[in-house]
Amino acid sequence: MALPSHGSNPHYLYESLNLSQPEQFIDFSANLNPFGPPPALQEKWTEAYELITTYPDPNASSLTSKLATQCHVEENQLLVGNGGAELITLIGRFLAGGRVCIVQPAFSEYEAACRSAGCDLIDHTLKDGEWQLDPEHLIEKMDHLDAIFLCTPNNPTGVVYERDSMMALLRESEKRNCFLILDEAFVDFLSDDATYAQAIPTFSKLIILRSLTKMYAIPGLRLGYMIAHSGIISSIKALQPHWSVNALALIAGELCIDQEDHMTKTCELIEKERRKLHQFFKENNYIHSTSSVNFYLLKDLNLDDQTPLLRFLMTNGIVPRHTENFPGLEGRWLRFAIRTKDENRTLMEVLGKWRR
Repeated sequence: MALPSHGSNPHYLYESLNLSQPEQFIDFSANLNPFGPPPALQEKWTEAYELITTYPDPNASSLTSKLATQCHVEENQLLVGNGGAELITLIGRFLAGGRVCIVQPAFSEYEAACRSAGCDLIDHTLKDGEWQLDPEHLIEKMDHLDAIFLCTPNNPTGVVYERDSMMALLRESEKRNCFLILDEAFVDFLSDDATYAQAIPTFSKLIILRSLTKMYAIPGLRLGYMIAHSGIISSIKALQPHWSVNALALIAGELCIDQEDHMTKTCELIEKERRKLHQFFKENNYIHSTSSVNFYLLKDLNLDDQTPLLRFLMTNGIVPRHTENFPGLEGRWLRFAIRTKDENRTLMEVLGKWRR
């Protein structure tokens, strides 16, 4: 059974499972802000229309300046890209032919980008159901590696790794000349300051990936950025196509990062709904990952393969993300975004129906 390799676009998943798509469904497979984009973006959109008649700034200067100020880094330590996917692809090319370790389970684009660049890949798979780092075992591999990809908060588990473990990895990666690539695409959903951007001046082997499409629900615009030492940024920028990021995405990014109230309201909703969902799962004998962000893994302990539950949910208008293509998960879990209060209530009703 060939299932789609990413979330969103639910019709592909319905087709692959040979299921009729209901007229009404809720897409829990995409980890986006349940409130959608900031209202201010829609207010600005008509005015932004004129931007399509001019070439965008190839250096994304204005957005870069605002992001650098927000992240407390220098402008030459930041590179704006056409979504995280482009930046991951550029990193793959930067590492071309090198030996790369991916801490699994993880976003599949790391492997795809590195394979296309001829990298030699190895996996470091975390223990299923716990997904906590064992830094000593990972550090042991560094002498034979050029880079490590590590997603924190992790996608798909939502787990945040202990800071002491992360700092140990940073220190050893510097000592052993191994790039540590931290994907922080979902860090904005954490109530605490969990980014490692402040470590950039100290650790020359650290590369951080960030996304604007998750918190601000603008995946169609493709917008992300990278933080690293200026020499790394310069080398990777040289691999990037000219005018990589379109003008509408640039103006949207500038507007979105000013919407602090939107972020605060979102984090409050996510925290409240996460507690409610976790309580329901406990009462109804479902097991879930100890996620700290806007998505989580879930499974029915009575099933080794969650496909029957997946099919039931989709027939009832609930679209989760399968995990068949996540090494270390192989379909034993389903991933769900945390959505609005009413949508989460619908999910719980359908899961209750499955139990009956």
